[in-house]
Amino acid sequence: MKIVATLILILCSFAGYSQTAKELIGKWKLVKQTNSNGQVSTPKDTYQVFMENGKFQGIHNGDSRNGKWKLSDDNKTLTIKISIISIKFKVESFDEKKRVISSDKTGILAYEKVQE
Repeated sequence: MKIVATLILILCSFAGYSQTAKELIGKWKLVKQTNSNGQVSTPKDTYQVFMENGKFQGIHNGDSRNGKWKLSDDNKTLTIKISIISIKFKVESFDEKKRVISSDKTGILAYEKVQE
């Protein structure tokens, strides 16, 4: 009985971290950026908006760019494409309120979900 209870507890803990593309939908604010040299900055007025059907909007200081997004089937890679530029991000962590992604080009980006 203890083994069954332990297995259920382990499976429930994994379920809490198993985020999908559905949880990504919404507006996310960039709250911290760490570049490849380890320098940390806190960008202002920078957002990512994920919409249904893979539509994406990047917002920086009021300027907006539209594109597309896709989360891999294993939820480990987020690809964002704007115009001819496509960047694959490694999903470091992801829950309903916070998300951390990284790439060689951008460094580590930490986002918080905006409640609207």
